[in-house]
Amino acid sequence: MQVIANGINIEVEDHGNLQDPAILLVMGYTAQLIYWPMDFVNGLVEKGFRVVTFDNRDVGLSYKFDGVSGPNPIRQLITKRLFPRRQMAPYTLSDMARDAVGVLDALEIEQAHIVGASMGGMIGQLIAADHADRVLSFTPVMSSTNGPGLPGAHADVRRVLMQTARAKARTPDEALELGLAFSSLIASEEGRNRPEERRAMMKLAQERAFYPAGPKRQMAAIIDTGNLRPVANRIKVPTMVIHGADDPLIPPACGRDIAANIKGARFELVEGMGHDLPPSKLPEMVDLIAAHCGAAQEA
Repeated sequence: MQVIANGINIEVEDHGNLQDPAILLVMGYTAQLIYWPMDFVNGLVEKGFRVVTFDNRDVGLSYKFDGVSGPNPIRQLITKRLFPRRQMAPYTLSDMARDAVGVLDALEIEQAHIVGASMGGMIGQLIAADHADRVLSFTPVMSSTNGPGLPGAHADVRRVLMQTARAKARTPDEALELGLAFSSLIASEEGRNRPEERRAMMKLAQERAFYPAGPKRQMAAIIDTGNLRPVANRIKVPTMVIHGADDPLIPPACGRDIAANIKGARFELVEGMGHDLPPSKLPEMVDLIAAHCGAAQEA
């Protein structure tokens, strides 16, 4: 269903009992809400939570900023190093955090547990810091503060990521092959061993919404937002950081950095998990998050 959030149309799915405590799942860079595995969503519902998913702006069925160009990512990175206060992106992750809070407003949810994956964990840091009155607990998954000195993606992953961000896929087939090449680099071993499942999911996402212009603007938002350590330092809500031990895109040190910058946060390393949500790890993830959310409600 479509709701108006922060002044734009956002596509939302609402799962479970409306009277149960809400968990808002915030997805990552370019990923549609369908990338949350249904076994994960249903697992949290079975644990007694209302689970809300949504498409971020510029992706899926949510609002597209047509006609608004994003900067070249390499030029933007160089400019940010020279002029860190200059904004080059049409919007930042703070705007996307306000979108997420707008979803809560539209669904008349006063407070929710926030779970964010990758870029969604960066957006989640801004929600937890700037909209703390709406947050019961926070769980960033495979995310980062983007702080200076943190290890970056493996060299081959970084190269393909920048190529993907710059690429102008002319057809869905070209975009599909780019996406598959990138996903195979960042996935867990389990994920790499499921190529047909990855292809089917990407094909489904394309059929739902093929919009190659969005990734450039979302990448620009990440770059322009910059270092989130000062944001993390302001987070007071109960926080648990989850990270895959085998993540080649955002190494585990980045997740540890989130935990180190949030007072009282705990860190959970999931063995055998890359920058993905492998099916065999979903029960562990559900148990960790449900227990964390439950403890926050009882505190």
